[in-house]
Amino acid sequence: MAAVRRGCRPWGSLLGLLGLVSAAAAAWDLTSLRCNFGAFCECDFRPDFQGLECDLAQHLAGQHLARALVVKALKAFVQDPSPTKPLVLSLHGWTGTGKSYVTSLLAHYLFRGGLRSPHVHHFSPVIHFPNPGHLERYKKDLKSWVQGNLTACSRSLFLFDEMDKMAPGLIEVLRPFLGSSWVVYGTNYRKAVFIFISNTGGEQINQLVLEAWRSRREREEIRMQELEPVISQAVLDNPNHGFWRSGIMEEHLLDALVPFLPLQRHHVQHCVLNELAQLGLEPRDEVVQAVLDSTTFFPEDEQLFSSNGCKTVASRITFFL
Repeated sequence: MAAVRRGCRPWGSLLGLLGLVSAAAAAWDLTSLRCNFGAFCECDFRPDFQGLECDLAQHLAGQHLARALVVKALKAFVQDPSPTKPLVLSLHGWTGTGKSYVTSLLAHYLFRGGLRSPHVHHFSPVIHFPNPGHLERYKKDLKSWVQGNLTACSRSLFLFDEMDKMAPGLIEVLRPFLGSSWVVYGTNYRKAVFIFISNTGGEQINQLVLEAWRSRREREEIRMQELEPVISQAVLDNPNHGFWRSGIMEEHLLDALVPFLPLQRHHVQHCVLNELAQLGLEPRDEVVQAVLDSTTFFPEDEQLFSSNGCKTVASRITFFL
């Protein structure tokens, strides 16, 4: 895939972009996440908020809350010359609603190297922490890796994917790094960004949006005050979540729970048109309709929400061209 250009311009294929997220995680074994401390490790932190806001507005379908929350929190954090704690966001929602896409955009518009920057660190439980029997070793190593990379570059981005598959207790070692102390283990960490991603809370978000639809409320009328308690409770009730019985939740170290709403038919259509444009193709009604017809919607009666959001749009398009 061609290198992604900064600025709000057409990206490569969305499928290719999300593939880059997975490839980046797979390519980094745990030993490679550290900078080489024998050489000078330059931070490539170059935030571009105009490009980020433009891309989110054009390409992130149906997520007014996530878009507003992420941009507001990130702007306030980066523009603060002396933040008292790192920015800690937890992204929640159904599969294919844009969580991984947003994190890829953040990496792209915050760091010159994007997802390939040595200061963007993407952790997957399946790839990096696969054996529950090695939990104590993982905890020790994770603490060391975060501390080492923050020593090299205080403006680092840490992405923790699939938190609903992360062994409970592992993420707890990050708690000292997420609070409001100025220095931990001799490391200045308060300018870092930590993002946790999971599907937990997705069912509860879907139900709330469904009830709003049944009450003839516009989805844009849904507010964070309605969603935050149900997401928080879903995390606390999930024994498989990485925040299970965690001090991170108890001490309110998360700056925001970011909800991703389920996508309706017109949102999937938006994704199809975006993907065709990114492929350099003109809109084709028959292709759009074929993708929509091949997409499963739920609940059974209303057929309202896409069962996998826009996750498979890019791959489905190839079948109908």
